Amino acid sequence: MVADKTEEKSLNFIEEIVEKDLREGKNDGRVLTRFPPEPNGYLHIGHAKSICLNFGLAQKYGGGTNLRFDDTNPTTEDIEYVDSIKNDVRWLGFDWVEERYASDYFDQLYAFAVKLIEKGLAYVDDSTAEEIAALKGTPTEPGKPGPYRDRSVAENLDMFERMRKGEFAEGSRVLRAKIDLAAPNMHLRDPFMYRIKFATHHRTGDKWCIYPMYDFAHGQSDAIERITHSICTLEFIPHRALYDWFIEKLDIFPSKQYEFARLNLTYTVMSKRKLLQLVNEGHVSGWDDPRMPTISGLRRRGYTPASIRNFCERIGVAKRDNLIDMSLLEFCIREDLNATSPRRMAVLDPLKVIITNFPEGKTEMCLSENNPEQPETGDREVPFSRELYIEQDDFMENPFKKYFRLAPGQMVRLKSAYIIRCDEVVKDADGNVEEVRCTYIENSKSGQDESGLKVKGTLHWVSVAHSIPVEIRQYDRLFRVEDPSSEEGDFKEYLNPDSLSVITAHAEPAFKTAVPGEAFQLLRKGYFSVDPDSSDAGVVLNQTVGLRDNWAKGK
Repeated sequence: MVADKTEEKSLNFIEEIVEKDLREGKNDGRVLTRFPPEPNGYLHIGHAKSICLNFGLAQKYGGGTNLRFDDTNPTTEDIEYVDSIKNDVRWLGFDWVEERYASDYFDQLYAFAVKLIEKGLAYVDDSTAEEIAALKGTPTEPGKPGPYRDRSVAENLDMFERMRKGEFAEGSRVLRAKIDLAAPNMHLRDPFMYRIKFATHHRTGDKWCIYPMYDFAHGQSDAIERITHSICTLEFIPHRALYDWFIEKLDIFPSKQYEFARLNLTYTVMSKRKLLQLVNEGHVSGWDDPRMPTISGLRRRGYTPASIRNFCERIGVAKRDNLIDMSLLEFCIREDLNATSPRRMAVLDPLKVIITNFPEGKTEMCLSENNPEQPETGDREVPFSRELYIEQDDFMENPFKKYFRLAPGQMVRLKSAYIIRCDEVVKDADGNVEEVRCTYIENSKSGQDESGLKVKGTLHWVSVAHSIPVEIRQYDRLFRVEDPSSEEGDFKEYLNPDSLSVITAHAEPAFKTAVPGEAFQLLRKGYFSVDPDSSDAGVVLNQTVGLRDNWAKGK
């Protein structure tokens, strides 16, 4: 199936390749991609781009995608990571045709290796890692053959079989492809195919003590599954020649590799190794810490699948690496939550307001819309009483010109309630404003206003008697610099010490029924998500994003 011609102008370069293949009848008109994560950590936003590309491409052209775990290194892999990866892919809105593992093919890969030995294209090398590195040459000097390169086929077959049986020490021998020690591409200078590793595999147990290298397992797994378009990031361009060489020499299904630019995001890191350091050294609370660029961290912070898919669509598929501004990701979640999230009121830095002409002990219900973008969601009741909280920065004793919030003698509207006028300021012994005393205009209630008064400021508020305490976790950038990986020294030196602050806010009583994962817009403050740490003891809110991009303005 070729996409409609009207879409051709917006095709990315990989879609152009797919459409060309389909027009020419390649692969029997099939499109089958794969997403091949290594289960040695949690997926991050960069993987989300690859997921959207691989699964989205297959969906667009009526094909499918295999989820294939690259589980060739048992010392770093864990079933916890397998489960988290499957959860993340499904959460993003995708599903796979088949769930596969490189370990499914260990017997077949071993047979492929034997076939290459029999053809004189692979050999067992007893050299140390240092000796192999010294003989490999440099980009400007060819490599030199080691003493084991010309072993006989029979000896290599025997040695490889003995490697499989566990007769040799870990690290004492490797199986190498016999290609070209003078190749300009260093990946073709007799690369490793198998190494000895005595480690229990999370799926195959102790059946194997030799494990294939990525470059050997990857292309052959693609060929076994008859993958039509194997899409990798740019760092795999030098590996493509080796990918093609193995397929050609083994005479198996000719899967093709294509490369695109990986996602690099400002103020964070995209290396699973570095993210693991942050977790293990306690710089964050875990893989799902809301400051982390992991999909689980973004989910916990309140990002939605739609916002991440939209972000990946907006940044596109490029052939050159670039650094994407975090503000674009924040724009996408803002756009999504503005349309979908219910509105609520909470005061984060409270100042008490006494409505002197409102009866003590009386409660009046005000109706406030749940979401003006979705009128069908209706209204909720918000209690109004004599004592209220407003934000400290919504009052100024000596206001500047065009200050439209509360000040002595000035009037504002309380959202969905009444117009009030500030009559008196009460201070403590140190001269700090302790509370303000106001008068409410009785006939000015929202929806029933007959006062004829026009005010320019509208404030959010909560009733003191009805408010509930809510823990709010506010987040800033995880790092102080745009690209911590490019800075000198340890990347952790650039962590932002102010990336998390925790406060207790006063919230309207509607939060009593909030459940983990639920998203809200706190009026005039931003978007927040209910954290799984919430319990009957209290609600915990994670700040997803502010109402506007104050970070860019601050810079």
